Amino acid sequence: MRYVWATATHQGMVRDQNEDSVFPKSSGESDEDALVIVADGMGGHVAGEVASRIAINAAASSDLGAADRVAAGNRAIREEVARDPGLEGMGTTMTLLEIDNDVATIAHIGDSRAYLLRDDELSQLTDDHTVAAEYVAQGQMSAEEAARIPQRHMLLRTLGLTRFVNVDQIEVDVKAGDRILLCSDGLTEMVRDEKIAKALANGTPDEVVWKLVEMANDAGGVDNISVAVVEAVDG
Repeated sequence: MRYVWATATHQGMVRDQNEDSVFPKSSGESDEDALVIVADGMGGHVAGEVASRIAINAAASSDLGAADRVAAGNRAIREEVARDPGLEGMGTTMTLLEIDNDVATIAHIGDSRAYLLRDDELSQLTDDHTVAAEYVAQGQMSAEEAARIPQRHMLLRTLGLTRFVNVDQIEVDVKAGDRILLCSDGLTEMVRDEKIAKALANGTPDEVVWKLVEMANDAGGVDNISVAVVEAVDG
C-alpha cells in the first residue's frame, strides 16, 4: 500500500502567534510507512511554540515505538525547562500517527484528535483528555452540557508539566481508501464533524488540509489550526 500525506498549520484569525507545530512540514508519500504529528502548544506567547516544536522534534527523531516517541517529547521539554526555569509551565498536546506494515498506531495525549474516514463514515479514534470529556465519560453530564461549562477546555493530561506521562495508544488496520486526520482543537471547536467528514472525502490530501484550515478560519478562527491527513492508496 502507498501512503500520501499533507500537513497545514495556521495561526487563525484571532491569535497573534501560532503555538502549534506539525511534522512533517511538507507533503509527501511512501510505499512503506508514514509518520505524521500534530502538537498544540500552551504556555503563552513563545513558550507554547517552544514546547510544541521541541516535543515534535524529539518525537520525530526517536526510533522508539509510537507511545515512547510521545514520551520522548515530554522528556525533551522537561530538559529544556531544567536549562531555562523561566519556561516552567509550558506544555503541549501531541497526537502522533505511525503507519507500518499496514497498521496505524496512534499515540495521543491532550485534546488534539485523530479521526478515521472509511467508506465515507468518520469515526473519532482518540479520547480528549479534558475536564468536559471526563465528566461525559463518568456519566455526570451529557456532551451538550459539558460543552457549556467554563472549564471544558482544561487539560487533564499534557506533555511538559510532569516528569512522567500517561500516553494513550490505539492500533487500527489500514485499508485502501482510508484517510486518517490528525488535528488540533482549533479545527474541531470551529467545524462540526459532519462538515469535516465531507471535506475529508473530497480532494487530494494537500487540498483537504488547506480546505479544513479555511473552514475553521471562516467560522471564526479563534485558535491556531493544525491539520495532517494521510491517505492509504492501493498499489
